[in-house]
Amino acid sequence: MIENCTIAEERKNSGNAEYKAQNYQAAYKFYSDAVGLCPDNPSYLGNRAACLMMLGNYKDALNDAKKSIQLDSKFEKGYLRAAKCCLLLGDLVQTEQTIKKFLEIDAHNTALKTEIQNLQQLRALEEKISQCYEKQDYRTCLFHIDSALKIAQACQRYKLLKAECLAMLGRMDEANDIAIGIMKIDSTNCDAIYVRGLTLYYSDNLEKGIMHFERTLVLDPDHRKAKIMRTKSKNLKDRKEEGNECFKTGKYREALAIYTEALNIDPLNKEINSKLFYNRALVNTKLGNLNDAVRDCTEAFKLNDKYVKAIVKRARCYYELENFEEAVKDYETALKLDKSIEIKNALKDAKLQLKKSKRKDYYKILGINKSATEDEIKKAYRKRALIHHPDRHANATDEEKKDQEKKFKEVGEAYTILSDPAKRSRYDNGHDLDEMDIPEFDPNQMFRQFFSFSSDAGGFGGGNSFSFHFG
Repeated sequence: MIENCTIAEERKNSGNAEYKAQNYQAAYKFYSDAVGLCPDNPSYLGNRAACLMMLGNYKDALNDAKKSIQLDSKFEKGYLRAAKCCLLLGDLVQTEQTIKKFLEIDAHNTALKTEIQNLQQLRALEEKISQCYEKQDYRTCLFHIDSALKIAQACQRYKLLKAECLAMLGRMDEANDIAIGIMKIDSTNCDAIYVRGLTLYYSDNLEKGIMHFERTLVLDPDHRKAKIMRTKSKNLKDRKEEGNECFKTGKYREALAIYTEALNIDPLNKEINSKLFYNRALVNTKLGNLNDAVRDCTEAFKLNDKYVKAIVKRARCYYELENFEEAVKDYETALKLDKSIEIKNALKDAKLQLKKSKRKDYYKILGINKSATEDEIKKAYRKRALIHHPDRHANATDEEKKDQEKKFKEVGEAYTILSDPAKRSRYDNGHDLDEMDIPEFDPNQMFRQFFSFSSDAGGFGGGNSFSFHFG
């Protein structure tokens, strides 16, 4: 026994030398030898506790410190190390109790002055963290947690709450790193498994998210947050699948209602909701609700600014609404994300339609559709020319005369272009009027030639004469 204690003392001294040289792994081995040879010596346990603290293993350090105190209730270094470990591990109750026992031994000892101040600071921070969490102010909550971790750097509770806040803020990779790191150390840590489930759920992996929530509840049937998230994720999964099935079978109104219901389940799930908004946009296009589809695509793209399908669908809706300027903008945005030939062609077409839309719409001026026949064009010209001929408005105000004169000119322009197959083809293909080299002419002369002074002209004398350029 005496021989063991002698060897243990040698091992301790070797440990001290390695500790001073900052060779903590080597020191730990020597201290462990000493403890093994003489397990009832509080000093050896205290030394190993200090070494474990330097290695960042505060949990085992705390166990050694507690054992040293059990062996000697007056062992001050044991209380010092126990209090420091409790604080670093975020156990505020144990920290306070340990400090209290230490001060009972020596009321004037100031060795734990910093720990007492940090304990008070942690209590204040926990109050702020709790308030921010309840208000779902995750950004401010994260700020206070980081402050707390500067004091209690080994506190898994703070780390996992930080990971949860990161997940709620969409910072999934950071949240994942924390959760997986803790699971590697403790594979049955319920909160780590729960947070891992959150990151999967908010990354559009509902199946695996549900599996992690259920695993959490197997380990801790009373885990309140896991219960809530399991129910929420199952409801979201079921609604999404039901909506998809209704869409596939052509039940568009039912699909619209289901997708709308699904969007109300969890407003924070950006990944899923962006897809639900896109799916609802598809339904709205099927129902002819193009403006609603535009709004849904806008919401989808707000939630995921890399969502090419959403911006392309909105572009198509704008195109069909003849809002070509917005369609061009959206196709340009889409092309930055996806250089596919389909998007390039769609952009080219939208630009052409935008160019055409900025010219005068001769079909609209004559009141005909774009597939009008030659005979329909003539009839339309006859009708519109008679309506707007200046002589018909001889008794109108000067302003009204000017307006009718302008419309009469435009009717002549429209007929000149659309009655000529070559010019009409070039106009339909988006050529500018200035590129078509059209000579100026007298619309009254055209009017007289067209009607050949027939009775159809209503006896207009053609007293007004004016010429114009296309443009």
